[in-house]
Amino acid sequence: MHLRQQALRVDGLKKVFRSGAAELVLFENLSFEVAHGEMLAIVGQSGAGKSTLLHIAGALDRPTKGEVCFKNLRLNSLSENAAADFRNREIGFVWQFHYLLPEFTALENVAMPLLMRGVAKPGAEREALDWLKQVGLHDRVHHRAGELSGGEQQRAALARALITKPKLLLADEPTGDLDNRTAESVFELIARLHTEHQLSSVIATHNHTFARRCHRVIRLEGGRVTEVPLETLAG
Repeated sequence: MHLRQQALRVDGLKKVFRSGAAELVLFENLSFEVAHGEMLAIVGQSGAGKSTLLHIAGALDRPTKGEVCFKNLRLNSLSENAAADFRNREIGFVWQFHYLLPEFTALENVAMPLLMRGVAKPGAEREALDWLKQVGLHDRVHHRAGELSGGEQQRAALARALITKPKLLLADEPTGDLDNRTAESVFELIARLHTEHQLSSVIATHNHTFARRCHRVIRLEGGRVTEVPLETLAG
């Protein structure tokens, strides 16, 4: 695959949490890049800081030091309102828990980001229906979130993340709550949509089998990142 221009650059990143006089340095001096069209996996133990790193990369949190650039935009220089607008335009988030609204149907949940942008309901629901078809939920459109299986809920969450046509997908353990068979189908779906929609993707995962199928893998451990050769990852 020919990787084109840089999509995301993390440079000298440090994150410190303070509790009274005590300080916890979660990580420091983290630097890496994600090329346009690349699928990057981040592996590491629980508590290593993978989720916090994704939050900073998606302008949901700010670093203590260093910077994150999306193309030529410095994310940590954005105001709160500008950061919210950036997230809505450019970032698709998928978490380990789906965070679907239980009182709404799959169609309503997926349409929600467009409705929040001010898109008229008929147009938003047409787009949502198309995305539900793309993730294999065309026959579950009018089921409420609680009536969907775990795999179906995560598929709906993926459709909701991508309906705004973001350029960057950030996924935090997107298959972590699923059984092996369902996890496999969800990962295959993520990989297919990544390619079809020309996304740049960063996926935090404990699953080395899935990580090995990404273009590149980095390990976050002891507050540092290191490149991991794909062939060294155990299944």
